[in-house]
Order: sequence, then C-alpha cells, then structure tokens
Amino acid sequence: MQSLKQLARKLKKETYAIYLASIDPRVPWYARMLAGVTVAYAFSPIDLIPDFIPILGYLDDLIIVPLGIWLVIKMIPPEVLAECREKAAAEIDRGKPINRAAAVVIIAIWIGLGILAAIWLKQIFKR
Repeated sequence: MQSLKQLARKLKKETYAIYLASIDPRVPWYARMLAGVTVAYAFSPIDLIPDFIPILGYLDDLIIVPLGIWLVIKMIPPEVLAECREKAAAEIDRGKPINRAAAVVIIAIWIGLGILAAIWLKQIFKR
C-alpha cells in the first residue's frame, strides 16, 4: 500500500512538472499542446468516463493519464524537464492544482452527449 502512495505522489509531481513545461517557451509547440491537454485532464475534478462506471471508469485514469505523461516527457528537452521537476517538487507542497477550465470542457462534453441521447431517444419513440 505504501508503494502505491509513493507512485501516486510521483505521478502527481510528474504531472505538475509537465504543466510547468507546458508554459515554457523552450518546449516545442506540439509538446506544449499535448502537455496542456494531459495536465488539464489529469487535474480535472471530472473524468471523461465517470468512475462509477464499472471497470471503464478507472481504466481511463490508468491508461490515458500515464500514456499522455509518457508521450509528453519524450517530447520535452531533458534540461527543461529537469528544471521543471525541481520547480514542481518545490511547489507541490503548497496545494493541489485543479484545472477548472478542463472541468468545464468535460461537463460540456457530457451535456452535449446527453442532448444527443435525448434527441436520439425522441426520434426512436416517434416511430
């Protein structure tokens, strides 16, 4: 159990380091874009697939976030990443970063899907 907590802390620090790299001008634009999306999703209080959905709810957290982090780390210059990791380690103790903009996007996606489902169901019951 202790190793899982250490792994979670390391993942949180890596994610915050990637956030810091996403605003660094020395990082290529495509890496910053992917970093921004990955961090927004990781820090969003709302998941694309809610956790209450059996198996799939947790699979997105176990696959999407680590895969995004891995890809972004490969794209960031090593010296920039090392610098960002140091900053992240120093700042992570101040509080948990939350990306409210990402939460709004995820909510909008769910509302859009709900509207589409309602339209689809309405057409089915018209027949």
